[in-house]
Amino acid sequence: MAKTVKVDSKEVGLVAGLNLFNFFLGTRDLHYGLWEEDLEVKVQNLPEAQRRYSEFLIGHIPQDVKSILDVGCGAGGLAAELLKRGYHVEGVSPSPLLSETAQTQAGEDFLIHPGRFEDVQFSLDQQYDMLMFSESFQYITLNMVLDKAQSLIRPGGYILICDFFKTNAPGKSVIGGGHRLDDFVQVLNDSGLKLLAEHDITRQTAPNLDLVDQMGRELILPTMKLIGYAFSNNRPWLSRVFRWKFRKRLAKIDYKYLSGERNAESFAKYKIYKLYLLQKIGD
Repeated sequence: MAKTVKVDSKEVGLVAGLNLFNFFLGTRDLHYGLWEEDLEVKVQNLPEAQRRYSEFLIGHIPQDVKSILDVGCGAGGLAAELLKRGYHVEGVSPSPLLSETAQTQAGEDFLIHPGRFEDVQFSLDQQYDMLMFSESFQYITLNMVLDKAQSLIRPGGYILICDFFKTNAPGKSVIGGGHRLDDFVQVLNDSGLKLLAEHDITRQTAPNLDLVDQMGRELILPTMKLIGYAFSNNRPWLSRVFRWKFRKRLAKIDYKYLSGERNAESFAKYKIYKLYLLQKIGD
């Protein structure tokens, strides 16, 4: 009998969200958008905000870069754009579902290394001009990521990180994710990498959380209420059992997505979103 593989609910949720945004907005990206002053924060403008985010990243790629390893390539939108512009791009992805989407979007020639970055084995002579971490850095073990990244780039090569980090703000954030910025700075200082560029884009990315809050209040909550109403009336006994068995998980979902605390103000308090361009010095 074939071994059953447990499916990550977060992975399913990401793909479901991607399909939803693609159907209604025509976007195939999972990353945050870059909300500049001339762009109104509304869901209809998300594709344009995401396009601007991609352009912001690509604009920081040095001219001598030809080959890129996109670590945590997601749905493949950024990789597809880089390939279109003539870069040689490969990806790393721990998610079978997202890898399938990325392969479709970036094309059959897009090589994806399956697995976690920590675990993927590369040939000893494999080197790239740049490693890129676009909203994937936060998921990788901090005390090894820069060492392994340096082993995969040529002398003079680059590491581009664009992601959010935790601040030292008191209290607990409803928004998860991110390495503590102080810890990252210490690891960076010990890495021997040269810092070429550093940009704080918290103000331009925080509005994404207002869209999440809006979707929670105007889409998820009414939908959950409708399903709950039908369930409790048509299957009252089963409904009571379900609510009791999953009470903790339902309370967590309610707090994370429906409490109103998942917004731009909270994000800007507990997170800082930064771009770092780093260069490997010497052999």
